[in-house]
Amino acid sequence: MTSLRRRLLILLAAVLLLAGLGTAVVLHAAARADRANRPQSGGPTVRAGRPTLDQKGRLAFLNAAPGPHRTAVASVPSTDPAGGRTASDLKCARFYAAAGTGICLQSNPGVLKQSNRALLLDAGLRARRTFPLAGTPSRARVSPSGRFVAWTVFVSGESYSSAFFSTRTSVLDTRTMRLTPSLETFSVVKDGRPYHASDVNFWGVTFASDDDTFYATLNTADKTYLVRGSISRRTVTTLVENVECPSLSPDGTRVAFKKRVLSGTDLWHEYVLDLRTLRETALAEHHSVDDQATWLDDRTVAYALPANGRVGSSDLWSVPADGSGTPHLLIAGASSPAPL
Repeated sequence: MTSLRRRLLILLAAVLLLAGLGTAVVLHAAARADRANRPQSGGPTVRAGRPTLDQKGRLAFLNAAPGPHRTAVASVPSTDPAGGRTASDLKCARFYAAAGTGICLQSNPGVLKQSNRALLLDAGLRARRTFPLAGTPSRARVSPSGRFVAWTVFVSGESYSSAFFSTRTSVLDTRTMRLTPSLETFSVVKDGRPYHASDVNFWGVTFASDDDTFYATLNTADKTYLVRGSISRRTVTTLVENVECPSLSPDGTRVAFKKRVLSGTDLWHEYVLDLRTLRETALAEHHSVDDQATWLDDRTVAYALPANGRVGSSDLWSVPADGSGTPHLLIAGASSPAPL
């Protein structure tokens, strides 16, 4: 009986210790969030408002500036991106929008595990449907018509540079609400032949305007490929190697992507691929870009870079898509851009 009592006491102590550690982690995260939510002098002007996804001539994004509207969906005039921003009360970890349809990926810490979900948004930023996520939010996209939405999450690991990571990419038809939980159920054609492997991962979907064609990254056997996919046929076909996080240009002729420049490192440079000739053009940004770029128009791409001196924050930069020019600071304290 004494031995049983001792084991029970040890078990109780272990449970209390784990609960205490979990509570400490949550409190620490809450304290960090509280500090980040305090406005800082010299920051951008952010006012509460009701931005919508059907406002033409505006650029929507996630506000990363310190203050009470940090991580909120906000917008600015496309002609004055450095001007005052209007912030909603909707907060996201990842965001994108097109044709009055939005997708918001949220991640909330918990004592035992974080809670992740995807919100399908209408033009007024109201949630039409909510979907649980299998892991940490990573990428999000909406098709030009607003009919299809895709998101990628990490189900293990925390970044594409982790030694061990796995992703899951889902596609939702917003017209029928049919959800494809994982692109791994699609047939793969690699180098002209059917391909099957247990280590297949997909991420970074970008949609064409025909509501069927999409592009994405396929990872297998320690290599990444640009794939062209068909939603109706449920197939993907490899095109070229060493392409990650593709983003299709508005005219559908080119893909901006990040290319790993040194094997085994987390260093990526931004390129543009001509889909007709498969010719690559290096862009003028020389910093490592770990983001899925967004086309502001057929001539310019935007992307996020870590903000100097602000831990956990990012700035949006833009650069010409033809390899000319120099990078330009687009919006300080921002991420997840979506031209409306």
